[in-house]
Amino acid sequence: MTTVGILGGGQLARMMALAGAPLGLRFLVMDNVADACAGQFAPMVVGDYTDEAALAEFASRVDVATFDFENVPAESAQWLTNRVPVFPKPRALATAQDRLAEKTLFRELDIPVPPFASIDTREQLDAAVAQIGTPCILKTRRLGYDGKGQFRIKTPADASAAWEALGAQAGKVGLILEGFVAFQRELSVVAVRARDGEFRAWPLTENWHVDGVLSASLAPATVDDAMAATAIGYARKLAEALDYVGVFALELFCRDGELLANELAPRVHNSGHWTIEGSETSQFQNHLRAVLGLPLGDTRMVGTACMLNWIGAMPEATAVLAESGGHWHDYGKQPREGRKVGHATLRADSATELAAALVRVGEALGREAQVMPVVLALRP
Repeated sequence: MTTVGILGGGQLARMMALAGAPLGLRFLVMDNVADACAGQFAPMVVGDYTDEAALAEFASRVDVATFDFENVPAESAQWLTNRVPVFPKPRALATAQDRLAEKTLFRELDIPVPPFASIDTREQLDAAVAQIGTPCILKTRRLGYDGKGQFRIKTPADASAAWEALGAQAGKVGLILEGFVAFQRELSVVAVRARDGEFRAWPLTENWHVDGVLSASLAPATVDDAMAATAIGYARKLAEALDYVGVFALELFCRDGELLANELAPRVHNSGHWTIEGSETSQFQNHLRAVLGLPLGDTRMVGTACMLNWIGAMPEATAVLAESGGHWHDYGKQPREGRKVGHATLRADSATELAAALVRVGEALGREAQVMPVVLALRP
């Protein structure tokens, strides 16, 4: 029986293990905390990701390794490649961990991006603000996610506060200044590439965020065929350039009909959770198929679907479960402010039916503000 090792024991690893059970797979999770929620479904090695003794134990017990979040040190993934196959390859992980390397790769592949500049000193920040213009956003090059490690500069006078907030990180993880994109929509491509180079993508997803954290995802996004083809083409370029194996997401801004790349997530992705019930093959099972060298599954949709993220604490499940297309996912985490603790997916045969279900759930849970942008997107 094949054992898949997963670096990182969060909800993505948990859902990966659940998706792999029908394939007869076993799993071993490595995380630096003993109560990681994936440990409820798979044995664990507890240790720091840079601990070679823990990594060696992990490698000795698995046939192939992957990861569930992008902040696993790329050096640790590279160390493992000398002992066990690792997918996606460490280069993809290293690229996604550095916003400057990521944006540079986008530009090299002719994937449009907002203007950006590397920042190491206060003088460079002032010069870049003058060149790029305001508003703009100062970010850490590494370790930021879900809106963390960022400071919006609305006018040149804000540069001092931005440097005070993030300048100490310049010598540690580096900084990058990016032009602010006044986008109308946020979209993502969730795609998969197999070991033999076969590439598939799910229909485009439209996403809504609150305070930098994903709140809702709708699939398929209401875009024309040309825009969908362009977005998927960008994702294919990235996958081929990185010789990528597994599932990844390319996050995009849509501004005046133009797509601009925001970031690459080299893993199964929050905006693809709807695929569990809304697609012929989920992102989690297709990731495992790719990593193991198995044929990829069909990525076509089954109806139309919306995923709602639960942040901080789980609401009452009844309203979702009362819907014929309602599906509930509790990650088994302790409630904590800002923490992703679960999600729900509503699936229906038509946009009209899905909109009605969202209205009912929103009213029952007091989440009208969360569901209404999706409802409006579904209406003709």
